[in-house]
Amino acid sequence: MTRPYSGPDANRIRSMFASIAGGYDRANTLLSGGIHHLWRRRLVDWSGANPGNEILDCATGTGDLALAFAELAGQQGRVVGTDFCAEMLAFAPGKAKKRALQIDFEVADVTALPYADESFDIASIAFGIRNVNDPFLALQELARVVRPGGRVMVLEFGQPERPVVGPLFRFYSHRVLPRLGGMITGNPEAYGYLDSSAAAFPSGEAFLELMRETGLFRSVESRPLTFGVAYIYRGVVEG
Repeated sequence: MTRPYSGPDANRIRSMFASIAGGYDRANTLLSGGIHHLWRRRLVDWSGANPGNEILDCATGTGDLALAFAELAGQQGRVVGTDFCAEMLAFAPGKAKKRALQIDFEVADVTALPYADESFDIASIAFGIRNVNDPFLALQELARVVRPGGRVMVLEFGQPERPVVGPLFRFYSHRVLPRLGGMITGNPEAYGYLDSSAAAFPSGEAFLELMRETGLFRSVESRPLTFGVAYIYRGVVEG
């Protein structure tokens, strides 16, 4: 079995996200031009989620993907949003209340989820799996808590290689993003890390292979977003 990526230290990542929590939403919107909301909508659409579904969103941060799922699941469904950084998660309940959405937000680590096997129809993680110290274990946990035939959905940055797009993306990520992110949140080192971690993380076929190696999915697929700047991955759980 090949496990090509070893993630960062969990305590370091928790501390880093705690330090930028207050400016995280504003930074994301400015740095992405708001396109990250569209990417999350694409994930929800491709997940096959339906009203009444039970859905778990891990590394939910300030709750954006959980909110998008809750709008679809409706009052008959159940959405749980988890994050291992309490400071990030603290902003999520207020956003849900403002939109009159019922979501259970809980502090939990995606590599050790406190839920029984086959508890959810869908489990997701957006822009979080590259920050996990063991992404392989995270995928196993996500699949464990999903019912047979349910879906595990992952949204993560890619490494665009197209002429023009690739060099422009790398210039923006290496030179512009850390400076702007630092100005907004006061922590340029955090946005330097986010750039370097995205560049090192397996994307496209390499990440699909990691999903296959768990042996827990009957099928895995990916869809590139914005010329490969990001990818959505979908795994249908065995059983």
